[in-house]
Amino acid sequence: MGIKVLGVEFTNPDDFERGFSDMALNRVDGLLVLPDPVTASGRAKLAELMAKQRLPGISLFRENTEAGFLLSYGVSAFDNHRRAAAYVDKILKGAKPGDLAIEQAIKFELVINLKTAKALGLAIPQSLLRRADDVIQ
Repeated sequence: MGIKVLGVEFTNPDDFERGFSDMALNRVDGLLVLPDPVTASGRAKLAELMAKQRLPGISLFRENTEAGFLLSYGVSAFDNHRRAAAYVDKILKGAKPGDLAIEQAIKFELVINLKTAKALGLAIPQSLLRRADDVIQ
């Protein structure tokens, strides 16, 4: 498919500028930001740097899209927290954690940031917008 992957590690927010310089040198066309504490706490700075270099960014969490990434597709954190509360309730009522069934996430969200798409000069197809759980204007 002609896709090259460039791994850029961020061990703290001070690494963002260096990482984006590396991406510019390698003519990166977009970012997939994986979840970790550094990228979560630095999502606003990452979105700012992506906008500055006109790079679309995608991630697993809607909070990143709300901060300025182009889109996210991943599990619903709200739904996972709600379901975790049900587990806690069972444990507090005496259930043994080891006896509880392991559940997989069942609700996934597609969130698209049209403001970011417009700034990047990207047209998002209506078919994709109709499938989105949320569209940020």
